[in-house]
Amino acid sequence: MKVSKELLKGSTGTLVLTVLSQRSMYGYELIKELDGRSGGVFALKEGTLYPILHAMEAERWVRSHWEESGGRKRKYYTVTEDGIKQLKLKTEEWRIFSGAVDAVLGEGRA
Repeated sequence: MKVSKELLKGSTGTLVLTVLSQRSMYGYELIKELDGRSGGVFALKEGTLYPILHAMEAERWVRSHWEESGGRKRKYYTVTEDGIKQLKLKTEEWRIFSGAVDAVLGEGRA
């Protein structure tokens, strides 16, 4: 099932920070990781991911560095301390939100 862009928009940044908090990755690698972990639900395009990464860099939630990999230079992204703090806030916010949605939909009932 395909998920609407509106639903994805609110959670994409948190998902990106989550994956990058586990290890540094370059953009295409991050796209593949999100796609694989989500069973194709989070199949981001480069035009969606890179503006998010650039905004996170501007906020100092991630930093980037160039590295050679497989004979190619790739830009790797790493979460900063500020990014970890932001991730904790966003994760807690998501838990509150998803719990409330589940309660309204009846999923929170025993």
